[in-house]
Amino acid sequence: MAVYVSNIVIEQGYDFDTTFIMEDTSTTNFLNLTGYSVESQLRKTYNSSTAVSFASTITVPLRGMVQISLGHTETSALKEGRYVYDVKATDTRGSILKLVEGVVLVRPGVTR
Repeated sequence: MAVYVSNIVIEQGYDFDTTFIMEDTSTTNFLNLTGYSVESQLRKTYNSSTAVSFASTITVPLRGMVQISLGHTETSALKEGRYVYDVKATDTRGSILKLVEGVVLVRPGVTR
């Protein structure tokens, strides 16, 4: 399965969420995520020891829909700049798929 690349923008001090619809690249059908769990993190670099975890949910398993989010408290704590992130899915047997990866741009907020 190919990894979907999606770059995202997070505004400091605001709630953030986005939804991905995953596709099985060999059939172009929705990727069935029944029985999977997902997790997602962002880090300053791939080698950073500290990470921020997104709230990650499979919202519609049969349609491959995955949502990641951060609340305004978490986004306020992020420093502006570029980060990297990915989303991985694990099934009940322990098989792991990387679903999405990309760059995160954290932009500073103005209104406080």
